[in-house]
Amino acid sequence: MSGDNPHNDDQEKVGEIMSRAAVICEFNPFHNGHKFLLEQIKAAYADEIVCIMSGNFVQRGDIAITDKYARAKAALQNGADMVVELPIVYAMSGAQTFAENGVRIAAAMNCDRLCFGAENSINDLNEIVSLLENKLINDKIHAAMKSGEYYPKALSMAVGAHYAEIINQPNNILALEYIKACKKHGITPIAIPRKSVNHDEDIIRDGIASAGKIREMIENGEPYKLLTPVTIPHPCTIQSIEPAILYRLKTISAEELRRIADVSEGVEYRIIEAAKQYNSLTEIYNAVKTKRYTMARIRRIILSAFLNITADLQNTPVPYLRILGIKSGSEDLLRGANLPLIVKVRTDYEKLNQISAKEIFNVDLRAAEAMNIARKADPINEFTQGIIKV
Repeated sequence: MSGDNPHNDDQEKVGEIMSRAAVICEFNPFHNGHKFLLEQIKAAYADEIVCIMSGNFVQRGDIAITDKYARAKAALQNGADMVVELPIVYAMSGAQTFAENGVRIAAAMNCDRLCFGAENSINDLNEIVSLLENKLINDKIHAAMKSGEYYPKALSMAVGAHYAEIINQPNNILALEYIKACKKHGITPIAIPRKSVNHDEDIIRDGIASAGKIREMIENGEPYKLLTPVTIPHPCTIQSIEPAILYRLKTISAEELRRIADVSEGVEYRIIEAAKQYNSLTEIYNAVKTKRYTMARIRRIILSAFLNITADLQNTPVPYLRILGIKSGSEDLLRGANLPLIVKVRTDYEKLNQISAKEIFNVDLRAAEAMNIARKADPINEFTQGIIKV
């Protein structure tokens, strides 16, 4: 996620009175494009940047390339003032839930603007959001989904070819959800055009490559250090924890699976049957995938089953602010937060007074143990690690 200088017709440049901007991110891994984006935001939009970052698992249904503390440190060393964790319950969800809870954290941290990468201008995106508020368009979307189309395709069909072309750009479906959530929470959305390389594009240009390309290079043992300001410690892949995931799939019941987030229409039986037949995640993914269940959605469901992320938990609005790291001198960012803070982890965790809040945190504890296995290094203890300070 990165950007060129914003166009004047897209959004007005902020004047002398600056503010606090949020960036919802994965930094998987943190790279030169991310650094450029944070520099752009500091130059044009805000004195302070709060990064709301996915933890040890990410939205595409995968384990992060390295642990959340290493990624938080990279962000703080390269422009961020604070990193708040987007709990995995939401980080590994569809665009609407991902965006809504990310923006809820931004609002709770008193951010008055949200900056994000997009392929189109804020004006174009706002036009589409207005369309999506039209009942006729919504009826068309629901009708298409009832006939078996998955949401992105149903959305494109409902709005027509011109807007469908915009929606189908890689970052724009998430950008639309950001804008909708920002309207709800009174935050100004700012779309920043991408620089040099598109999302998951398989090229390197001007010292920038997509996170997907860099992950591929790391996994293949290719040199990547010119593309990121940091070294990626203990790179992880889903294969490192594949036996544990397979065991869970082979022993889970249909009743348990029905409670997992995003499971519907009998897909639990397809998953259980595939788990009986195959001994690799790739084979199971391919066996379960349908036109309605995209590969990313299937991966998320299977990892949600592994981590026991239920629909009930995912439908609970984010109940706390887990601080992963803070820049020295930026402690004032913690003042006035509108959700319970988790800074001293054990003490603050025990203070959570909602059962669901502790259950959501417990998912992150399970994910941390999975990351410990995948890292093949000294384990990180969530209760004693402490926040990263730069």
